[in-house]
Amino acid sequence: MSSVLRVSSGRTSLGPRTATTVADVVNELRVPIVAAPMAGGVSTPELVVAVGEAGGLGFLAAGYLSPDRVKTEIHRVRSLSRCRFGVNLFVPGEPSGADLSAFRELVADQGRPLGVAPGEPRWDDDDYRAKLALLLAEPVPVVSFTFGVPAAQDVRRLQRVGSQVVVTVTSPDEARQAVAAGTDGLCLQGIEAGGHRAVFVDDGRSEAGGPTHPLLDLIGLVRAQTTLPLIAAGGLTDGRALREVLAAGAGAGQFGTAFLRSPEAGTKTAHRSALTQRRGTALTRAFTGRPARGLVNEMMTELTAHAPAAYPEIHHLTAPVRAAAGAAEDPERMSAWAGLGADETRELPAAELVAAWGAEIGRSA
Repeated sequence: MSSVLRVSSGRTSLGPRTATTVADVVNELRVPIVAAPMAGGVSTPELVVAVGEAGGLGFLAAGYLSPDRVKTEIHRVRSLSRCRFGVNLFVPGEPSGADLSAFRELVADQGRPLGVAPGEPRWDDDDYRAKLALLLAEPVPVVSFTFGVPAAQDVRRLQRVGSQVVVTVTSPDEARQAVAAGTDGLCLQGIEAGGHRAVFVDDGRSEAGGPTHPLLDLIGLVRAQTTLPLIAAGGLTDGRALREVLAAGAGAGQFGTAFLRSPEAGTKTAHRSALTQRRGTALTRAFTGRPARGLVNEMMTELTAHAPAAYPEIHHLTAPVRAAAGAAEDPERMSAWAGLGADETRELPAAELVAAWGAEIGRSA
Protein backbone atom coordinates (compact mmCIF):
# COMPACT_ATOMS: atom_id res chain seq x y z
CA MET A 1 0.00 0.00 0.00
CA SER A 2 1.11 3.57 -0.53
CA SER A 3 2.76 5.47 2.31
CA VAL A 4 0.24 7.31 4.46
CA LEU A 5 2.52 9.03 6.92
CA ARG A 6 6.10 9.30 5.81
CA VAL A 7 8.65 11.70 7.22
CA SER A 8 9.87 14.30 4.73
CA SER A 9 13.45 13.98 3.56
CA GLY A 10 15.91 16.30 5.23
CA ARG A 11 13.91 16.51 8.44
CA THR A 12 15.89 17.39 11.55
CA SER A 13 16.29 14.67 14.16
CA LEU A 14 14.12 15.21 17.21
CA GLY A 15 16.23 13.26 19.68
CA PRO A 16 15.71 9.72 21.01
CA ARG A 17 12.66 8.03 19.54
CA THR A 18 11.46 4.56 18.71
CA ALA A 19 12.01 3.29 15.19
CA THR A 20 8.29 3.46 14.50
CA THR A 21 7.06 6.32 12.32
CA VAL A 22 3.54 7.18 11.28
CA ALA A 23 4.48 5.71 7.94
CA ASP A 24 5.25 2.43 9.71
CA VAL A 25 1.96 2.57 11.61
CA VAL A 26 -0.18 3.03 8.53
CA ASN A 27 1.92 1.07 6.03
CA GLU A 28 1.49 -1.97 8.25
CA LEU A 29 -2.29 -1.65 8.13
CA ARG A 30 -3.86 -4.39 6.08
CA VAL A 31 -6.58 -1.95 4.99
CA PRO A 32 -5.97 1.85 4.61
CA ILE A 33 -8.86 2.79 6.91
CA VAL A 34 -8.83 4.95 10.03
CA ALA A 35 -11.77 5.03 12.43
CA ALA A 36 -12.44 8.66 13.29
CA PRO A 37 -12.25 9.76 16.92
CA MET A 38 -15.87 10.57 17.79
CA ALA A 39 -16.28 12.27 21.16
CA GLY A 40 -19.30 11.91 23.38
CA GLY A 41 -18.99 8.17 23.94
CA VAL A 42 -19.21 6.92 20.34
CA SER A 43 -15.57 5.84 19.95
CA THR A 44 -15.48 3.03 22.48
CA PRO A 45 -12.46 0.81 23.15
CA GLU A 46 -14.44 -2.00 21.56
CA LEU A 47 -14.83 -0.02 18.32
CA VAL A 48 -11.13 0.86 18.33
CA VAL A 49 -10.18 -2.79 18.75
CA ALA A 50 -12.69 -4.07 16.19
CA VAL A 51 -11.27 -1.75 13.53
CA GLY A 52 -7.69 -2.48 14.56
CA GLU A 53 -8.14 -6.25 14.52
CA ALA A 54 -9.81 -5.97 11.10
CA GLY A 55 -6.72 -4.31 9.66
CA GLY A 56 -7.42 -0.60 10.16
CA LEU A 57 -6.41 1.99 12.77
CA GLY A 58 -8.81 2.93 15.55
CA PHE A 59 -8.86 6.15 17.60
CA LEU A 60 -10.06 6.91 21.10
CA ALA A 61 -11.67 10.33 21.49
CA ALA A 62 -10.40 12.04 24.65
CA GLY A 63 -12.64 15.08 24.20
CA TYR A 64 -15.04 15.65 27.15
CA LEU A 65 -13.54 12.75 29.12
CA SER A 66 -11.64 13.16 32.38
CA PRO A 67 -7.95 12.20 32.32
CA ASP A 68 -8.76 9.20 34.51
CA ARG A 69 -11.43 8.06 32.07
CA VAL A 70 -9.00 8.43 29.15
CA LYS A 71 -6.48 6.33 31.06
CA THR A 72 -9.09 3.67 31.72
CA GLU A 73 -10.05 3.52 28.05
CA ILE A 74 -6.41 3.23 26.95
CA HIS A 75 -5.94 0.35 29.39
CA ARG A 76 -9.13 -1.25 28.13
CA VAL A 77 -7.89 -1.19 24.53
CA ARG A 78 -4.59 -2.72 25.61
CA SER A 79 -6.36 -5.43 27.60
CA LEU A 80 -8.35 -6.44 24.54
CA SER A 81 -5.72 -6.32 21.80
CA ARG A 82 -2.15 -5.56 20.85
CA CYS A 83 -3.26 -3.58 17.80
CA ARG A 84 -1.92 -0.09 17.28
CA PHE A 85 -4.30 2.79 17.95
CA GLY A 86 -4.44 6.53 18.47
CA VAL A 87 -5.86 9.07 20.91
CA ASN A 88 -7.33 12.44 19.88
CA LEU A 89 -7.15 15.64 21.95
CA PHE A 90 -9.02 18.94 21.63
CA VAL A 91 -6.70 21.97 21.53
CA PRO A 92 -8.27 24.61 23.80
CA GLY A 93 -9.16 28.06 22.52
CA GLU A 94 -9.99 31.25 24.41
CA PRO A 95 -13.14 32.34 26.29
CA SER A 96 -15.65 33.90 23.91
CA GLY A 97 -16.93 36.67 26.18
CA ALA A 98 -20.33 36.36 24.43
CA ASP A 99 -23.53 37.45 26.14
CA LEU A 100 -25.57 34.24 26.19
CA SER A 101 -28.59 35.44 28.16
CA ALA A 102 -30.96 35.54 25.16
CA PHE A 103 -29.69 32.23 23.81
CA ARG A 104 -30.12 30.68 27.27
CA GLU A 105 -33.85 31.41 27.09
CA LEU A 106 -34.11 29.59 23.78
CA VAL A 107 -32.30 26.59 25.26
CA ALA A 108 -34.66 26.71 28.24
CA ASP A 109 -37.61 26.44 25.83
CA GLN A 110 -36.07 23.27 24.40
CA GLY A 111 -35.54 21.79 27.83
CA ARG A 112 -39.08 22.29 29.16
CA PRO A 113 -40.65 19.30 27.36
CA LEU A 114 -37.93 17.16 28.94
CA GLY A 115 -38.23 18.72 32.39
CA VAL A 116 -34.66 20.04 32.49
CA ALA A 117 -33.10 23.49 32.74
CA PRO A 118 -30.03 24.71 30.83
CA GLY A 119 -26.61 24.23 32.32
CA GLU A 120 -24.19 26.98 33.28
CA PRO A 121 -22.21 28.34 30.32
CA ARG A 122 -18.54 28.20 31.23
CA TRP A 123 -15.18 28.02 29.56
CA ASP A 124 -12.69 25.26 30.26
CA ASP A 125 -9.67 23.72 28.55
CA ASP A 126 -11.05 20.14 28.61
CA ASP A 127 -8.20 19.16 30.99
CA TYR A 128 -5.84 19.54 28.05
CA ARG A 129 -2.58 19.71 30.00
CA ALA A 130 -3.49 16.77 32.21
CA LYS A 131 -4.40 14.63 29.19
CA LEU A 132 -1.20 15.59 27.46
CA ALA A 133 0.73 14.63 30.59
CA LEU A 134 -1.03 11.26 30.59
CA LEU A 135 -0.03 10.58 26.99
CA LEU A 136 3.56 11.52 27.79
CA ALA A 137 3.58 9.13 30.74
CA GLU A 138 1.76 6.33 28.92
CA PRO A 139 2.60 6.80 25.21
CA VAL A 140 0.33 5.55 22.47
CA PRO A 141 1.38 5.01 18.84
CA VAL A 142 -0.44 8.05 17.42
CA VAL A 143 -1.74 11.26 19.01
CA SER A 144 -3.96 13.51 16.91
CA PHE A 145 -5.19 17.03 17.61
CA THR A 146 -8.37 18.87 16.67
CA PHE A 147 -9.31 22.59 16.90
CA GLY A 148 -5.74 23.82 16.57
CA VAL A 149 -2.02 23.11 16.54
CA PRO A 150 -0.27 21.99 19.71
CA ALA A 151 2.79 23.95 20.78
CA ALA A 152 5.91 22.85 18.91
CA GLN A 153 7.58 21.82 22.17
CA ASP A 154 4.63 19.56 22.98
CA VAL A 155 4.88 17.97 19.53
CA ARG A 156 8.55 17.25 20.19
CA ARG A 157 7.82 15.85 23.66
CA LEU A 158 5.30 13.41 22.24
CA GLN A 159 7.68 12.40 19.48
CA ARG A 160 10.47 11.78 21.99
CA VAL A 161 8.38 9.24 23.88
CA GLY A 162 7.63 7.43 20.62
CA SER A 163 4.25 8.85 19.62
CA GLN A 164 3.56 10.09 16.13
CA VAL A 165 1.66 13.37 15.88
CA VAL A 166 -1.18 14.16 13.48
CA VAL A 167 -3.01 17.51 13.26
CA THR A 168 -6.49 17.84 11.76
CA VAL A 169 -6.79 20.74 9.30
CA THR A 170 -9.49 22.24 7.08
CA SER A 171 -7.42 24.54 4.84
CA PRO A 172 -3.97 24.93 3.27
CA ASP A 173 -3.17 27.73 5.75
CA GLU A 174 -3.91 25.48 8.72
CA ALA A 175 -1.79 22.78 7.10
CA ARG A 176 1.15 25.19 6.88
CA GLN A 177 0.81 26.00 10.57
CA ALA A 178 0.76 22.32 11.46
CA VAL A 179 3.82 21.58 9.34
CA ALA A 180 5.69 24.47 10.99
CA ALA A 181 4.99 22.92 14.40
CA GLY A 182 6.70 19.70 13.34
CA THR A 183 3.72 17.37 12.97
CA ASP A 184 4.32 13.94 11.41
CA GLY A 185 1.15 13.90 9.33
CA LEU A 186 -2.08 15.70 8.55
CA CYS A 187 -5.71 14.67 8.74
CA LEU A 188 -7.57 16.67 6.09
CA GLN A 189 -11.20 17.36 7.00
CA GLY A 190 -13.44 18.29 4.10
CA ILE A 191 -16.66 20.24 4.46
CA GLU A 192 -18.56 16.94 4.07
CA ALA A 193 -17.44 15.65 7.48
CA GLY A 194 -19.80 15.01 10.36
CA GLY A 195 -19.30 16.32 13.87
CA HIS A 196 -17.27 19.37 14.78
CA ARG A 197 -15.36 21.22 12.11
CA ALA A 198 -11.69 21.30 13.03
CA VAL A 199 -11.19 24.97 12.12
CA PHE A 200 -8.44 26.50 14.26
CA VAL A 201 -10.36 29.77 14.67
CA ASP A 202 -14.14 29.99 14.23
CA ASP A 203 -14.74 33.13 12.16
CA GLY A 204 -18.18 33.53 13.77
CA ARG A 205 -19.73 34.51 10.45
CA SER A 206 -20.59 31.58 8.22
CA GLU A 207 -22.12 28.40 9.61
CA ALA A 208 -18.93 26.61 8.56
CA GLY A 209 -16.72 28.89 10.65
CA GLY A 210 -14.08 29.14 7.94
CA PRO A 211 -13.04 27.76 4.52
CA THR A 212 -15.39 25.21 2.99
CA HIS A 213 -13.08 23.07 0.85
CA PRO A 214 -14.60 19.82 -0.43
CA LEU A 215 -12.38 16.92 0.57
CA LEU A 216 -10.95 16.08 -2.86
CA ASP A 217 -10.09 19.74 -3.49
CA LEU A 218 -8.45 20.02 -0.08
CA ILE A 219 -6.27 16.97 -0.74
CA GLY A 220 -5.01 18.54 -3.95
CA LEU A 221 -4.33 21.93 -2.37
CA VAL A 222 -2.43 20.50 0.60
CA ARG A 223 -0.57 17.84 -1.39
CA ALA A 224 0.78 20.63 -3.61
CA GLN A 225 2.52 22.27 -0.65
CA THR A 226 3.80 19.41 1.51
CA THR A 227 5.18 15.90 1.28
CA LEU A 228 3.77 14.98 4.68
CA PRO A 229 1.42 11.98 4.63
CA LEU A 230 -2.30 12.70 4.49
CA ILE A 231 -5.37 11.04 6.00
CA ALA A 232 -8.60 12.09 4.28
CA ALA A 233 -11.82 12.66 6.25
CA GLY A 234 -15.28 13.76 5.21
CA GLY A 235 -18.25 11.91 3.76
CA LEU A 236 -16.49 8.57 3.20
CA THR A 237 -19.05 5.76 3.21
CA ASP A 238 -17.71 3.00 0.99
CA GLY A 239 -14.80 1.62 -0.99
CA ARG A 240 -15.53 3.81 -3.99
CA ALA A 241 -15.08 6.96 -1.92
CA LEU A 242 -11.97 5.49 -0.33
CA ARG A 243 -10.52 4.71 -3.74
CA GLU A 244 -11.11 8.33 -4.83
CA VAL A 245 -9.20 9.87 -1.91
CA LEU A 246 -6.33 7.43 -2.32
CA ALA A 247 -6.10 8.32 -6.01
CA ALA A 248 -6.14 12.03 -5.10
CA GLY A 249 -3.05 11.71 -2.93
CA ALA A 250 -4.17 10.57 0.52
CA GLY A 251 -2.66 7.48 2.06
CA ALA A 252 -5.75 6.43 4.02
CA GLY A 253 -9.38 7.35 4.51
CA GLN A 254 -10.91 8.24 7.87
CA PHE A 255 -14.44 6.90 8.38
CA GLY A 256 -16.69 8.17 11.16
CA THR A 257 -20.38 8.38 10.30
CA ALA A 258 -20.16 5.03 8.53
CA PHE A 259 -19.39 3.31 11.86
CA LEU A 260 -22.21 4.93 13.86
CA ARG A 261 -24.61 2.00 13.55
CA SER A 262 -21.99 -0.64 14.33
CA PRO A 263 -22.77 -2.56 17.54
CA GLU A 264 -19.33 -1.67 18.94
CA ALA A 265 -20.00 2.07 18.69
CA GLY A 266 -21.43 3.92 21.69
CA THR A 267 -24.05 5.68 19.55
CA LYS A 268 -27.24 6.50 21.45
CA THR A 269 -30.41 4.64 20.47
CA ALA A 270 -32.22 7.74 19.19
CA HIS A 271 -29.18 8.71 17.13
CA ARG A 272 -29.07 5.26 15.54
CA SER A 273 -32.75 5.47 14.70
CA ALA A 274 -32.44 8.99 13.27
CA LEU A 275 -29.76 7.76 10.86
CA THR A 276 -32.41 5.63 9.14
CA GLN A 277 -34.90 8.50 8.70
CA ARG A 278 -33.27 10.35 5.79
CA ARG A 279 -33.23 13.62 7.72
CA GLY A 280 -30.38 15.25 5.86
CA THR A 281 -27.51 17.09 7.56
CA ALA A 282 -26.60 20.72 8.20
CA LEU A 283 -23.94 22.79 9.92
CA THR A 284 -24.82 24.47 13.20
CA ARG A 285 -23.44 26.07 16.38
CA ALA A 286 -26.71 25.40 18.20
CA PHE A 287 -25.47 22.57 20.38
CA THR A 288 -21.91 23.55 21.33
CA GLY A 289 -21.11 27.03 20.01
CA ARG A 290 -18.73 25.58 17.42
CA PRO A 291 -19.59 24.68 13.81
CA ALA A 292 -20.56 21.03 13.53
CA ARG A 293 -22.49 18.90 11.04
CA GLY A 294 -25.38 16.80 12.29
CA LEU A 295 -28.76 15.37 11.41
CA VAL A 296 -31.40 18.08 11.10
CA ASN A 297 -33.85 18.15 14.02
CA GLU A 298 -36.10 20.60 15.87
CA MET A 299 -33.46 22.03 18.20
CA MET A 300 -31.06 22.65 15.32
CA THR A 301 -33.77 24.30 13.24
CA GLU A 302 -34.93 26.58 16.05
CA LEU A 303 -31.55 27.62 17.46
CA THR A 304 -29.03 27.70 14.59
CA ALA A 305 -29.73 31.28 13.51
CA HIS A 306 -29.33 32.53 17.10
CA ALA A 307 -26.26 30.59 18.25
CA PRO A 308 -23.08 32.69 18.58
CA ALA A 309 -19.51 31.43 18.34
CA ALA A 310 -19.03 30.49 22.00
CA TYR A 311 -17.31 27.16 22.56
CA PRO A 312 -17.34 25.39 24.97
CA GLU A 313 -19.71 27.74 26.82
CA ILE A 314 -22.73 26.69 24.72
CA HIS A 315 -21.66 23.06 24.99
CA HIS A 316 -22.09 23.29 28.77
CA LEU A 317 -25.28 25.37 28.43
CA THR A 318 -27.06 22.76 26.30
CA ALA A 319 -25.54 19.64 27.89
CA PRO A 320 -28.44 18.88 30.29
CA VAL A 321 -30.98 19.17 27.47
CA ARG A 322 -28.98 16.93 25.15
CA ALA A 323 -28.38 14.36 27.89
CA ALA A 324 -32.08 14.26 28.80
CA ALA A 325 -33.01 13.89 25.14
CA GLY A 326 -30.66 10.95 24.77
CA ALA A 327 -32.08 9.28 27.89
CA ALA A 328 -35.64 9.86 26.64
CA GLU A 329 -34.74 8.69 23.13
CA ASP A 330 -35.87 12.05 21.80
CA PRO A 331 -34.04 12.71 18.49
CA GLU A 332 -35.33 16.30 18.25
CA ARG A 333 -33.20 17.77 21.05
CA MET A 334 -29.89 15.95 20.78
CA SER A 335 -26.73 16.55 18.80
CA ALA A 336 -26.88 13.66 16.35
CA TRP A 337 -23.60 14.28 14.54
CA ALA A 338 -23.33 12.84 11.05
CA GLY A 339 -21.64 13.67 7.76
CA LEU A 340 -22.79 13.67 4.18
CA GLY A 341 -23.78 10.16 3.20
CA ALA A 342 -25.44 9.49 6.55
CA ASP A 343 -28.31 7.79 4.74
CA GLU A 344 -25.90 5.13 3.51
CA THR A 345 -24.89 3.83 6.94
CA ARG A 346 -25.31 0.12 7.59
CA GLU A 347 -26.03 -1.77 10.79
CA LEU A 348 -23.04 -4.11 10.61
CA PRO A 349 -20.14 -4.99 12.89
CA ALA A 350 -17.15 -2.73 12.37
CA ALA A 351 -14.94 -5.58 11.21
CA GLU A 352 -17.42 -6.48 8.47
CA LEU A 353 -17.51 -2.87 7.28
CA VAL A 354 -13.71 -2.65 7.14
CA ALA A 355 -13.55 -5.94 5.25
CA ALA A 356 -16.22 -4.82 2.77
CA TRP A 357 -14.53 -1.48 2.07
CA GLY A 358 -11.16 -3.17 1.75
CA ALA A 359 -12.56 -5.69 -0.70
CA GLU A 360 -14.02 -2.87 -2.79
CA ILE A 361 -10.54 -1.43 -3.31
CA GLY A 362 -8.86 -4.81 -3.59
CA ARG A 363 -7.07 -4.60 -0.24
CA SER A 364 -9.10 -6.84 2.04
CA ALA A 365 -7.37 -8.07 5.18
